Amino acid sequence: MEDRVALITGASRGIGKAIAIQLASLGARVAINYRTREQEALAVEQQIRSEGGVAKTFAADVSQEAEVQALVSEVAHEWGPVEILVNNAGITRDQLMARMKTAEFDAVMANNLRSAWLLSKACLRNMLRARYGRIINISSVSALMGNAGQTNYAASKAGLIGMSKSLAREVASRGITVNAVAPGFIETEMTASLPESTLTSIRNAIPMARFGQASEVASAVTFLASDGAQYITGQTLSVDGGMYM
Repeated sequence: MEDRVALITGASRGIGKAIAIQLASLGARVAINYRTREQEALAVEQQIRSEGGVAKTFAADVSQEAEVQALVSEVAHEWGPVEILVNNAGITRDQLMARMKTAEFDAVMANNLRSAWLLSKACLRNMLRARYGRIINISSVSALMGNAGQTNYAASKAGLIGMSKSLAREVASRGITVNAVAPGFIETEMTASLPESTLTSIRNAIPMARFGQASEVASAVTFLASDGAQYITGQTLSVDGGMYM
């Protein structure tokens, strides 16, 4: 991946941070996108630079088309067109459907699904011209098995899988692969806030009897972004300790 230009959305913490660090360690020039967590994003940039990697932070709300266009242009101006796109940015607004507000549904769909569509489209023209590209969409085990209180989140993440398969068919002949990664329960800042009783219940449902690490999801993404995965497209790789199995 030496000198490949990679854009990771929502890369200031958690899974996105781990992906940025791992891609940079393999020589990619990494664009760290964030919306509000500037200090965390700058810390990721500094960590990568201190380890000899190349990285830069880029602020953008990727649910907004104008900001997506500006983001992709800024990255291209810095290093050249995006060659590896990881659509990782996402939010949750959990609530039972009977109580869920329309705004909560719309916000999750815009941030999780619409953003990936906007970014993929924005990066696609140069990928098609170069006859090379890697698009990896971060889905979720919730998309595969459902989760009470997450009709909005599960729908958005399932939409990423359907979009990945459809786009993969459109661009396969041009040397571009499109895949999804579906993490299970991963130790991040968000899972750390769950009650211990909830954590125990979830852990009991995982055959490997533990939560995953962000670095383990990053390893799956790194593989799909590599030349070793150039004949793999339209797939969903679960990184969930066997939970969906």
